[in-house]
Amino acid sequence: MINTNIITCPNNMKPLQNTLPVAPLKLIALDSCKALGDKVNDYIVSFRKDTINEITDSPLYANYQSNNYLTQCCCPRFGTGEAKGILQESVRGADLFIMVDVCNYSITYTVNGHENHMSPDDHYQDLKRIIAAAGGKAHRINVIMPFLYESRQHKRTKRESLDSAMALKELIDMGVSNIITFDAHDPRVQNAIPLKGFDSFNPPYQFMKALFRAVPDLIVDKEHLMIISPDEGAMQRAVYFSNVLAVNMGMFYKRRDYSTIINGKNPIVAHEFLGDDVSGKDVIVVDDMISSGGSMLDCAKKLKDRGAKRVIICTTFGLFTDGFAEFDEYYEKGYISKLVTTNLTYLPPEIYEKPYFVKTDMSKFLSLIVDSLNHDISIGEVLSPTEKIHALLEKRSRDLK
Repeated sequence: MINTNIITCPNNMKPLQNTLPVAPLKLIALDSCKALGDKVNDYIVSFRKDTINEITDSPLYANYQSNNYLTQCCCPRFGTGEAKGILQESVRGADLFIMVDVCNYSITYTVNGHENHMSPDDHYQDLKRIIAAAGGKAHRINVIMPFLYESRQHKRTKRESLDSAMALKELIDMGVSNIITFDAHDPRVQNAIPLKGFDSFNPPYQFMKALFRAVPDLIVDKEHLMIISPDEGAMQRAVYFSNVLAVNMGMFYKRRDYSTIINGKNPIVAHEFLGDDVSGKDVIVVDDMISSGGSMLDCAKKLKDRGAKRVIICTTFGLFTDGFAEFDEYYEKGYISKLVTTNLTYLPPEIYEKPYFVKTDMSKFLSLIVDSLNHDISIGEVLSPTEKIHALLEKRSRDLK
């Protein structure tokens, strides 16, 4: 008989009991995701060293505890820019997790002697190359794509492509079983693959932990704090945040000029505010991403003009496509106090020198997701962080007394 196997996990997650991995765990972190992959691997190694198990000699636990779950791979390129995917060790029978950051523009390759920065399309092609290199030998293939490829092109409004849905369908056709992403621009895109695994996780708990460290005098109640949605698309995030923190919320809506298209989108004419008075209150503006940051900074200025005490921006993905000059200017003028973002996508080194920047490390959270999926147990508690946030607020309240 197999005795109960208990793995002690952090963050008060329930122990993994009476469970075996579906298959030996193997991680592949593409070059775009090396740093995050190394951290996830280190956490899983640490988790499994704490495993309490009386029958570690059982073949059922072969390769369960390891000093390294990362599998080496590469995607070398020819002089023309063409490439191929190579796995440098076997993945036969493994529960394979492939990590890719499609927004990492820091990686370059040569095309006919010219340096070319990798685009999301390049990263997506490399992902498919590694899946193809596995050759169907893995027990199961899971893709971890924190920023969902083409997620902003998730619905058709006229004669245009449906890129995100097409990419999901293509991955499933290649044999992928589960797709793990974060804060999908519109989670309904999973309707393209209704019979396969698609999970979109959100980081509000990690945001609050980072904020309490960075802003020790932050008071969470209706008299001192409000949650702001910068547009209609972020409403669901803001509503959840405000409900779980028991504070009021407001929102901006964008008036656009639909007669013209600039840089692929209709330009914003004005931001209009709906909500209670923000005068004298700290406000948290929450959204899934900062691209150029123009609309977010415009919202911050309008909130300060309305008398807000401090404006704190929380965003899952900091892309900063136009650099940091405008953010620096707005910080110096007092329009923004803190900018909180995760390490799920590439962050340029200079951002760590910014006095307003607060990093939310998601590697521990991601390692818990991987470990849970490898054991095929429910990830309901991970998907809904409400209880953790309430516990964090209670601890915060005790500490301030």
